Amino acid sequence: MRELRVTPIKNGTVIDHIPAGMALKVLKILGIGGDVTSTVTVAMHVPSKAMAWKDIVKVEDRELSAKEVDKIALIAPKATVNVIRNYNVAEKHKVRMPDRAVGILTCANPNCITNLREPVESEFVVVGKDPQRLRCKYCDRILEDVAAAIV
Repeated sequence: MRELRVTPIKNGTVIDHIPAGMALKVLKILGIGGDVTSTVTVAMHVPSKAMAWKDIVKVEDRELSAKEVDKIALIAPKATVNVIRNYNVAEKHKVRMPDRAVGILTCANPNCITNLREPVESEFVVVGKDPQRLRCKYCDRILEDVAAAIV
């Protein structure tokens, strides 16, 4: 069997152990669309010993903000973020599910104060990590589809 290899990046970020099928959501979180100025590599449905199948996203010349990492943790709680500098892994972090998600999710309740043009930032409390359950601080609604609610 012939194996295709992805070329290493000089500087940037590699997000590994993303659940299969979620790489495009990660790109959305990072604001990566059609107007990219640096190389982005997306590997989807890659065999993995740890999780059967996974996705991988590599972004050249970009390091992630804490808010971006928190968003990724909500949809890929077992992901790792590798910061690459001069072709070497300079930092490696496992994402950590935040205890609270402030300003990064939209409440599904249309009558929630966070959706009524009030100057109130959304806030969710993580009440369960496996399975994942997030509750709106203001209206107590449980968020059903976290990936769809990410701002």
